[in-house]
Amino acid sequence: MKYRRAAVTLKSAQDIEIMRVAASTTAEILDEVAISVVPGVTTWDLDRIAEEACRRRGVTPAFRGLYGFPSSLCVALNEVVVHGIPSRSVVLQEGDILGLDFGVVHKGWYGDHARTLTVGQVDSESVALIETTRRALVAGIEACQPGNRLRDVGKAVEECARLGGYAVVRDFVGHGIGRRLHEEPGVYNYFDRLQMMRLQPGMVLCVEPMVNAGTAKVAVLEDQWTAVTADGRRSAHFEHTVAITVSGPEVLSQPGWGVEAA
Repeated sequence: MKYRRAAVTLKSAQDIEIMRVAASTTAEILDEVAISVVPGVTTWDLDRIAEEACRRRGVTPAFRGLYGFPSSLCVALNEVVVHGIPSRSVVLQEGDILGLDFGVVHKGWYGDHARTLTVGQVDSESVALIETTRRALVAGIEACQPGNRLRDVGKAVEECARLGGYAVVRDFVGHGIGRRLHEEPGVYNYFDRLQMMRLQPGMVLCVEPMVNAGTAKVAVLEDQWTAVTADGRRSAHFEHTVAITVSGPEVLSQPGWGVEAA
């Protein structure tokens, strides 16, 4: 999904404090889920773990029912880029890589976070793909300086991926976030000279590079949700919720500020 028209709502310091709790909670719940990313576990099992963690914290899963999506967790196994639906029939195998994308709602505000994990021992090519995508996320976040333009973020992400020999997905992009999961502006993972908007304090963005080992092209399966690489090669995905402050970007989706579990 791409966002081109920008009607951006700036967040107050109080708004960002609540969003920090929401985003931090997503990271802490994904920490819980990650422990169970081992051979023999189904992606359905992981979805149940995420839902139970939400119940214990009194937060709402952000994805379930959104635009009709049927689950709380988006799973991306190997060649899946994004929006995979958890299933009882999909069992993790040694050597797989698995992207987890997850969000919660806390006091009416959204947090969003994604990471790609290894299942047991994986090949060196998959490790390199994951690490490059992680570095691309860091590069994108570092470009989120007040006064920079949106296109600077995309340029930083794309350059990092290309240096590793990979392609960034263009069909899906990052986004603003707040009282809705997807707000303006769109945050592209590639350079687009038309993304001229200046970053300013009070903006909260989700920077989320999706990087493919082969072609950047994707295809959507018959379920109308699961997006896979067009060539069947692997993909990795990372995402952080980032607040733009006067002193630079602040990652909100890191553990330590979340809602305590009951």
